[in-house]
Amino acid sequence: MKITRFAACFLFAVLVCSFGCTASKPTPDPLTGFHAAHKSLDQSIVNDYLNYMQHLSSKEKQNLGPSPVSFFEDGTGQNAVTIVIGMDGNVWEHVLIYDKDDKRVKTFKYVSGDYRS
Repeated sequence: MKITRFAACFLFAVLVCSFGCTASKPTPDPLTGFHAAHKSLDQSIVNDYLNYMQHLSSKEKQNLGPSPVSFFEDGTGQNAVTIVIGMDGNVWEHVLIYDKDDKRVKTFKYVSGDYRS
């Protein structure tokens, strides 16, 4: 009986450690390799991100902070714009990536953190 109980406890421990202890993968940072931009952006990028913001949901627009936009560059001619929205206890980031020709090539939207109000 003791061996059966030991075997059952051992199998249970193996199952808990192999399935219950796994952590989810964190969201990869789309701004890896970018740094804060110290130059003005091309007007086509400005027009694009302003247009993007106009098409946010009304709830997202209501939760834009006083300075929700930040600008980044990677040194190879690519630029990025982040739009940060605090909504329902989550901090949402919209990241717009632009190529060397100032055309948007990628858009990311993800929860980057949380807050308590």
